Amino acid sequence: MISFVGAGPGAADLMTFRGAARLARAEVVVWASSLIPAEVLEHANPSAERHDSAGMTLEDVLAVYARHPEAAIVRLHSGDTSVYGAIGEQIAWCRSTGREYEIVPGVGSLSAAAAAIGRELTAPGVAQSIVQTRLAGGRTAASMPAGESVAAFAGHRTTMAVYLSAQRPAQLQAELLAEGRGYAPGTPAVVVAKASWPDERVITTTVGGLAEDLAASGIRTAALVLVGDALGEIEPQRTRLYDPRYSHGCRRRSTEGSTEGRAIPVEKRRLP
Repeated sequence: MISFVGAGPGAADLMTFRGAARLARAEVVVWASSLIPAEVLEHANPSAERHDSAGMTLEDVLAVYARHPEAAIVRLHSGDTSVYGAIGEQIAWCRSTGREYEIVPGVGSLSAAAAAIGRELTAPGVAQSIVQTRLAGGRTAASMPAGESVAAFAGHRTTMAVYLSAQRPAQLQAELLAEGRGYAPGTPAVVVAKASWPDERVITTTVGGLAEDLAASGIRTAALVLVGDALGEIEPQRTRLYDPRYSHGCRRRSTEGSTEGRAIPVEKRRLP
């Protein structure tokens, strides 16, 4: 079995119980030292054969899998495997060779970055959608489909999380502004580098000041840029979920003049 495990954003205690259990029984571990702190490997079987993929190609990794057809293998990927996880090509190999595999989700860097800045990224009346994207261009230009770009998404002006783009601060700012069609210059922006790592850094700025502040920080990798009005000092609107005047499948609305909840008995609940 090959287990593709999301290692979490960095902190060893942000790995899931399932991921840690897979590591503990693994006979072979493939991980990237450039993206995953060594402390995460404290969960691993001490006798496991270990391969640092930081200097390996896809073919090198697949060769490790091929050499161990019966082994319990863990392939550690930073964050969560579902976003820029690079597991698709490995899954294709597993299917073509008949190898059994599983995916163990992890805590993503977006969740860790939001926790670092103490914000909810979806705010009623302000932003109810999150765009996760990256800059096009450079060595990975071919991976971006036509019509997908930071500039194209900026027109929605909802919360945006931009990955893998800190090395090009001027281009990032220009696309976020989109020549007046995107975010306003005063829109809050936050750069979170190495979220949950011991050397985590948080830079609070605006879209208009992003290029200068990001360039001055020296941050180039392992950074997530968050943009949107939900990051600012807003007056939060109360959600209806816990409003005494609102009922749902687990609770009736409160009686007149009271804010006390009235739970619906379990046997009578209407759940999806």
